[in-house]
Amino acid sequence: MIPNTHSPAEFADSGDSPAASAVQGHLLTLPSSKDQALSIRAKALVFHDPKSAAIYQHLEQIAPSDANVLILGEIGTGKELIARHIHTISGRSGPFLAVNCGAFNDNQLEAELFGHEAGTLASTTAARAGWFEAAQGGTLFLDEVGDLPLSTQIKLLRVLQERQVLRLGSGEAIPLDIRLVAGTNVDLERAVRAGHFRRELFYRLNVAPLHLPPLRERRGDILPLARYFIDYHRQKMQRSQPVLSPEAEQRLLRYEWPGNIRELENVVHFALIVCHNNIIGATDLRLPHLAAQAPSLAPVVAENRAPEIAASLDALREPLQRLLGSAAPKLYEQIEHLIFRTALAHHQHDQERTARGLGIHRAELDSQLKRYGLIEDKGRDPHS
Repeated sequence: MIPNTHSPAEFADSGDSPAASAVQGHLLTLPSSKDQALSIRAKALVFHDPKSAAIYQHLEQIAPSDANVLILGEIGTGKELIARHIHTISGRSGPFLAVNCGAFNDNQLEAELFGHEAGTLASTTAARAGWFEAAQGGTLFLDEVGDLPLSTQIKLLRVLQERQVLRLGSGEAIPLDIRLVAGTNVDLERAVRAGHFRRELFYRLNVAPLHLPPLRERRGDILPLARYFIDYHRQKMQRSQPVLSPEAEQRLLRYEWPGNIRELENVVHFALIVCHNNIIGATDLRLPHLAAQAPSLAPVVAENRAPEIAASLDALREPLQRLLGSAAPKLYEQIEHLIFRTALAHHQHDQERTARGLGIHRAELDSQLKRYGLIEDKGRDPHS
């Protein structure tokens, strides 16, 4: 069944609530965030860093229109918060609904999105509306749209072109009045070139693109977010306001935050639990030491090995030219498959090390490994 609809993102300027008072500038938070403790999505977003301020200006420009929006960003950067705020200021009177496309297997997905008639599916006896129908008059947020199988992409494209939906097992089209916002951590242009994503659907979704940088690229947001989460959790714990030591602040700013905003919240929450005398020190921050130091070491290593890397890449030129001249079918896909398979084996199937070795985000690696059947594609949390 369709889950309960969620109200749009709460929008607060500094001072609108006790927790919000810890933040200078604009703040977005999830409604009923106390019920989302196990979610890995971001529960708050600020626009303090210059990059974030530019995003907010762009957001204000595109939100009042009915144009489809494509939000690009890593997991945990706040894509759903952006989508909710677009709905809030769009003027649409219907509900805001969010669905994670990667949370369902291929058989379930089309019934979830488009609905089905009675008797169409072996496991159900009653007709049911899909997410598109449920979002009538409002906004539908399709998160991780890059995970859609090609067969579903074709049907989604038809829905967007014709502005109507057909339930599975029905011949009667239902007109739609919705605003579509899509989110993904996958490079869709690259997926199009590889034949994994339909070009026409990409153009339909990419009417108003919005890139949400990872937290490590908008460091001006780190401390305002940390202070918000400190205030939020200390209120739930009924504690007085703690203080971040200068050393703790510097460590928060130096860390790379691969888990983005959700990781920051977890770190702050734990620090609040273990700190003494209401002062959060650097030792209270549970941060992986190697990950925190990696940024300063990586450029040096890459610079020292640049000639060796260049020579190795050049050695690939001749066999690649032979393959290009062989007219091998789906050559790009075969080479990409070989890269991921070889990298995974080289790193003893450690996916975190494999992602670092390839210089891509873990979420993108997971998507590609599942696409090529190199790891099992199990159902995921619909809020991931």
